[in-house]
Amino acid sequence: MKIIESKSSKQTFELGKAVGNKICQGICIALKGELGAGKTTFVQGLAKGLGVSEKYYITSPTFNIINEYPAKSLTLCHLDLYRLGSFDELEYIGFDDLIDDSHIIVVEWPQLLNDISFKFDIQINFKFDAQYNRIISISASGQPGSNLLCKLVL
Repeated sequence: MKIIESKSSKQTFELGKAVGNKICQGICIALKGELGAGKTTFVQGLAKGLGVSEKYYITSPTFNIINEYPAKSLTLCHLDLYRLGSFDELEYIGFDDLIDDSHIIVVEWPQLLNDISFKFDIQINFKFDAQYNRIISISASGQPGSNLLCKLVL
């Protein structure tokens, strides 16, 4: 596990960018944290590191459920499951079709997937400390997640 203190949204963005620079295959990332903790800012940096074009403005897919962005040889799929009531609803958005080596899946509010024992390669938790800095902890499971975490120099 790696733990990072972010004192600004710029630092959170740069962390996402550093992670994006190291991704070379499809991977699933869970983002946990309360509203305003920096999850979408992290994804904006991740998109930059993956090479998503500047013409795309990365926003939280709260009402769309999923936003897709082409990046070099991969596709970034940013999901927000906050508004979904059951796993069955994922079938309507084609979630199963995203699980392959060409998609980077980043999920905000991933609890719904945890309920069915979905395995994320990386889990990132965002918390505030007493000074409202973000304490970001990154943990890995499985070989792709462990490989990515080992490559990160933070």
